[in-house]
Amino acid sequence: MTTNLRSESLDAGDAAPAGPRVGVLALQGDFREHAHVLTELGAQVALVRRPEELDGVDGLVIPGGESSVMDKLARMFGLAEPLKAAIASGLPVYGTCAGLIMLADTVLDAIAGQESLGCLDVVVRRNAFGSQNQSFETDLDVPALGGDPVHAVFIRGPVVESVGAAATALASLADGRVVAVEQGNLLGTSFHPEITGEHRFHEYFLEKVRSRARA
Repeated sequence: MTTNLRSESLDAGDAAPAGPRVGVLALQGDFREHAHVLTELGAQVALVRRPEELDGVDGLVIPGGESSVMDKLARMFGLAEPLKAAIASGLPVYGTCAGLIMLADTVLDAIAGQESLGCLDVVVRRNAFGSQNQSFETDLDVPALGGDPVHAVFIRGPVVESVGAAATALASLADGRVVAVEQGNLLGTSFHPEITGEHRFHEYFLEKVRSRARA
């Protein structure tokens, strides 16, 4: 099945979906893959490129891509400060790979002038696993999700160097390096579940979105 992206929303046909309205930051990166997964899971998807497009979303996904470019565009388009304000107000946000870097309080090996949203109490190291040709796959135990291990794909991903008191590690590699974290309504992974058919992290995130909507 082919799904077409509109400029601001995902075309899901004539009938309006009953699920939560989730934004996907669409400045750069693999936002289309996230949009397809969220739509399959019953969410209404809105592509977010301008500050006003944050209005009315119940949650937000920040995709993988190039974190320095994403940061630059977010500030250029006036999105950075509204994003920080929305997160401070409790908006559930899930960041994968570059999205995790965008959420982190501290970014190691950032390029000159690179900033983050600074709302997730972790220190991450950018491109911790090397270049794209050093990408790899592995299975991770994620007790919070239960069931079988999560098959994870790492593409020039960050690693969480340290987890602050406000955050919790959800998954680690065999050598102990942390690759998934959460903090209240925030969720971050170093890897890309949106490209493997592994939907449990998105489902976990959507439950955060629905819980806030019910509150």
